[in-house]
Amino acid sequence: MAIVEQQKEFEEKVIAIDRVTRVVKGGRRFRFRATVVIGDGKGRVGVGIGKGSEVITSIAKAVSRAKSQMITVPLVNGTIPHEIQVRFSGAHVMMKPASEGTGVIAGGAVRNVVEVAGIHDLLTKSLGSSNKVNNAYATIVALSQLKPLPEKKNHRAEAKAKTAAKAKA
Repeated sequence: MAIVEQQKEFEEKVIAIDRVTRVVKGGRRFRFRATVVIGDGKGRVGVGIGKGSEVITSIAKAVSRAKSQMITVPLVNGTIPHEIQVRFSGAHVMMKPASEGTGVIAGGAVRNVVEVAGIHDLLTKSLGSSNKVNNAYATIVALSQLKPLPEKKNHRAEAKAKTAAKAKA
């Protein structure tokens, strides 16, 4: 019997697992909240939060929510096209494109989101809140607001083509 390895479509990273408590008449009820980021390494990324009575259940719910909320990030040579600053709740995230070979300079939840998105060179600074969930969502909002760079026109080639067309006429 051959064991077939299944290739996962998305890379998953668990940002945080928290135990949440609800106080009821008989005592405390414990549940788990998982924050997960998924991405394909080619510009698609999503963040999800799931709650369940077991850790595995909460992670599965978070992954399914992240799949439904995926965004596509415009990449330019392994980095982002332009600088951006975003505020989400108490979190403030600043991102700048970096030259090739710089690597990802980020911390915590921002690094996890950026790495699974497939960004290799980036400078970031997380200002304000240190809340992992808000920082992850602020990063997603920043990446979703990025605009792809317009294609550069080769003005010399266009000028040569015009002069050649005039010479033939």
